[in-house]
Amino acid sequence: MYTELENRVLDCISLKQEGESWDFKKEWYIKKYDLLLDIICMSNQVGSEDGIIIIGCDEETGHKLLDVKADPNRKDTAKIVDFLRDKRFAGGVRPVAYVHTMTVQGITIDVIVVKNTRNTPYYLSESYGDIRANHIYSRVMDTNTPRDKSADPDRVEKLWKKRFALDATALDRAIYLLKNPEDWDSVDGAQSYFCKTAPEFTLTMESDDLDGYEYYMFNQMDKNPHWYNIYLKYHQTVVYRTQGVALDGGRYFTPCPEIEGFRDDAGCYHVYRAFTAGTLKFEINRFLYHKEKTGEEDHCRKRFFEC
Repeated sequence: MYTELENRVLDCISLKQEGESWDFKKEWYIKKYDLLLDIICMSNQVGSEDGIIIIGCDEETGHKLLDVKADPNRKDTAKIVDFLRDKRFAGGVRPVAYVHTMTVQGITIDVIVVKNTRNTPYYLSESYGDIRANHIYSRVMDTNTPRDKSADPDRVEKLWKKRFALDATALDRAIYLLKNPEDWDSVDGAQSYFCKTAPEFTLTMESDDLDGYEYYMFNQMDKNPHWYNIYLKYHQTVVYRTQGVALDGGRYFTPCPEIEGFRDDAGCYHVYRAFTAGTLKFEINRFLYHKEKTGEEDHCRKRFFEC
């Protein structure tokens, strides 16, 4: 049974051609400069997929697979991380990469996975071999930027837009903006915030007359909840709405966690509440924790997350 990543690798091999987010190598890199350039180019993608470098696939023999177990230049994740750590990247922001090993029809191949992030463009502040400082390298279709050149201006523009989420949907951009609570101000002391760097985004909490209890309220000192509606607006359009609650007499405010569940081996279904890291609700929870500090919320928050 293959994982999602492994199925993607098999699909790429079956295409028998390289693409913008995947590359083939017959064997592990002998020259470290080649390895670094490929990782930088894969990290500077304008798309949303992780980059994958499939090692052990020979293009010259019809993409025949070659076992890499005895390759003297083979690296694991720790060696890739160490290799990137001592390179002088601008701002100290480095690509994130790891090695995944898989077996296909008894043949072991390695896959360098280069994570797709919004920290683009990645570029060196100090030259490494023939990879030049302050040059932005990228990958268009199946071709890397030449080492003596920088990516085309329109490509560089897209990479900077990606960093600041200027290419994102309203919801994705909101997630990016909420990660920096210091960039938001309250509106005349009301339970409403606007982003100083993008004032078209506002976050508002309005009281709701909802009645009822959830299990995570009963381990608070004051179990009585105060319900709210949380509205995220882009200009005057509500792009996201969720239920919120003030716990322990208003000492701690949070969006209500999502209902999740799983079925055990005996077939019984178990329900619980949770936040998923990286989602809008998760970021709103962290944002409000920073903005609504009164000095009394830490104990309430601890009890809440214990549930």
